[in-house]
Amino acid sequence: MYQSTRKPTGSFGSALALAELIYHSTVRSVRKQHGNAFMAIAMNMLQAVVFVLAFFVIFSILGMRGSALRGDFLLYIMSGIFLYLTHAKALGAVAGSEGPASPMMQHAPMTTVVAIVSSALGALYIQVLSLFVILFVYHVAFVPITIEQPIEAFGMLLLAWFTGCALGMVLLALKPWFPTAVSIFSTVYQRANMIASGKMFVANTLPSFMLTMFDWNPLFHAIDQARGYAFLNYYPRYSSWEYAFWVGVVFLMIGLMGEFYTRKHASVSWNARR
Repeated sequence: MYQSTRKPTGSFGSALALAELIYHSTVRSVRKQHGNAFMAIAMNMLQAVVFVLAFFVIFSILGMRGSALRGDFLLYIMSGIFLYLTHAKALGAVAGSEGPASPMMQHAPMTTVVAIVSSALGALYIQVLSLFVILFVYHVAFVPITIEQPIEAFGMLLLAWFTGCALGMVLLALKPWFPTAVSIFSTVYQRANMIASGKMFVANTLPSFMLTMFDWNPLFHAIDQARGYAFLNYYPRYSSWEYAFWVGVVFLMIGLMGEFYTRKHASVSWNARR
């Protein structure tokens, strides 16, 4: 009647068990957004389409289409929208993942690392699937598009996701101590990136006094570099993917150290605060 759970022996077996746990937790994080996984993906695609159409109308009304890159105009808009949404969704998913005080942590195989990784992978899965579906429909039903260096451009999407996860780790570590401040900062940061991410313009067209207002943002560098890989006639001179990568690494290390400290003090401080 009672059966003991067999623990995997060896590093390979442990790795397989961890991968299986992350997979099931990722599926749970995707389905958590909506009872139907297809509806969760459809809602995300609808959000991306609304963003693209809104910026298309804004550019058309303001007469800014001529200032865009030579090439497909909607692809220019989507190159900024997709990276922005991926960055914002990754930040929100990681910052909102289950912490050490969550009831799910009472189950033996579950850890905060698994919760964080699964939340990040769930956000990436939805964004990448939405990206491919929207580009496929646009390519087949409307205008054939050409991405000059698709592998490198997709790498910039992963870089935007990575920096979002890294900043989300910092917010996750701070959230139990300063929940209101973290919530306000997260909202303000995502709203500010509507402009500060640079998806409405390219770095090469900015004067130097305006460039300093945006080049602190790793997402600005990722979007500008992605457009350099996506379009043949654009070479980014004032952005660097290395800057975005190292900023992400620094935030990730800070977030991991903060999460470790928070997890160690969870049983002491959480009960005192609640």
